Amino acid sequence: MKTLGYHTLIELCGCDPERLKRVRDVRRWMLEAARLANGTVVRAVFHGFSPWGVSGVVVIAESHLTIHTWPEHGYAAVDVFSCSARLKQAAVREYLRAALGARRVTSLRLRRGPTDDAGPVRVPGPGSPKKPRRGTPRG
Repeated sequence: MKTLGYHTLIELCGCDPERLKRVRDVRRWMLEAARLANGTVVRAVFHGFSPWGVSGVVVIAESHLTIHTWPEHGYAAVDVFSCSARLKQAAVREYLRAALGARRVTSLRLRRGPTDDAGPVRVPGPGSPKKPRRGTPRG
């Protein structure tokens, strides 16, 4: 596989629900996380939902950071994608852990890029076999 980017999925659990509700605060924390990771911010767009919850994206020259919050569950999902291995993705995780008051954080880092095999990996949906299949999509 030719690695074109690095994609980290971050699960922040047991967060302070109040910290997940306000667009202004979540935006400020995501911009600071991008700065701490040495990202170059291009644009940021955030939206608050009723009665609560926030979704946002910080576009950086190196790619992007996204967040989706569920205050009622004390949960936030964050993605960090970068075309550069130099972006400090772990800094995003640790800063947001503290900013959101997360009690438990898990993350998964993926290399992204074209594969050399027979095709993309298909993720099973409802009613599909348990193991992902390679090759052509099933209809």
